[in-house]
Amino acid sequence: MGTAPRLTTLGCVTHVIDVRSASPWALVVHGGAGAPSWKMTMDRLRGIHAGLAGAYEAGESVLRAGGSAVDAVCAAVCVLEDDPLFNAGRGATLTSAGTVELDASVMDGTGRGGAVAVSRHARNPVLLARTVMENSPHVLLADPPDALVADWGLELVDNRWFVTPHQVEHLAQVKQAAADRAHGTVGAVAVDMHGHVAAATSTGGIENQALGRVGDTPILGAGTWARDDVVAVSCTGHGEAFMLGAVAHQVSARVEYGLQDVADAARTALNDEVAGRGFTGALIAVTPKRRCVLAWNAPTLLAAWRENGELRTRL
Repeated sequence: MGTAPRLTTLGCVTHVIDVRSASPWALVVHGGAGAPSWKMTMDRLRGIHAGLAGAYEAGESVLRAGGSAVDAVCAAVCVLEDDPLFNAGRGATLTSAGTVELDASVMDGTGRGGAVAVSRHARNPVLLARTVMENSPHVLLADPPDALVADWGLELVDNRWFVTPHQVEHLAQVKQAAADRAHGTVGAVAVDMHGHVAAATSTGGIENQALGRVGDTPILGAGTWARDDVVAVSCTGHGEAFMLGAVAHQVSARVEYGLQDVADAARTALNDEVAGRGFTGALIAVTPKRRCVLAWNAPTLLAAWRENGELRTRL
């Protein structure tokens, strides 16, 4: 399942992995952070490893062929949206009504961005977010009409397609035990061989959430951010804390204006804005100079990256 990552602990709560890509491009993929997964088995662990590796390889194949960072992060996230083991797309967590409401966003380093919230029928919300960015004058669409999604040529599915037996059982357990809600998100950040950065993030939200609840994922600057010559960031964790702290933008601003090292910027943003509010989470970041940073204060972080030519995963 990959080799053990090089890990350092900076500060009192946040762990950081900091590597530089040896290729002319760089990519990091995450599959969420939070408490240990409910009803975890070895088969699920193997599936999560395979999903992370498959998502990374999908994005890397784009970059290796000279494709754009936006193409790469969307390709990686699509793999995770279609994998029922991750909280995005099929297999996402269920609302209090037992339905699925999905959020996603895409941003490239030129300052363009698109996002969608409360998406119920687009098979791949990350592609819908990208289409909002490229084919509309808007940045964020909530509850997008099916006719518009179809007109844009994107695949629609019945909401029941997203619902899996595992999540139905999980929702029943949560309601019965009044347990803490799980949170998880998928995302990717990349820099292509031309030096352009991009980030994409997608989520099903939190277990048993109220209908219409929106977290940080579709909010540019909170859960997703990209700026050429600075950094691309994708976040996961307690969405309300990331919104209130504008964490993704905080990392960028600390690097650009505060002249902080990107690893320190990631650590201090999580410490101050997430842990400081009493919550947990994680983020991944890539710089134009191919620095790859993973930072988290949650018990788990699912991620994939390449180090010294070897694909590594963290489960």
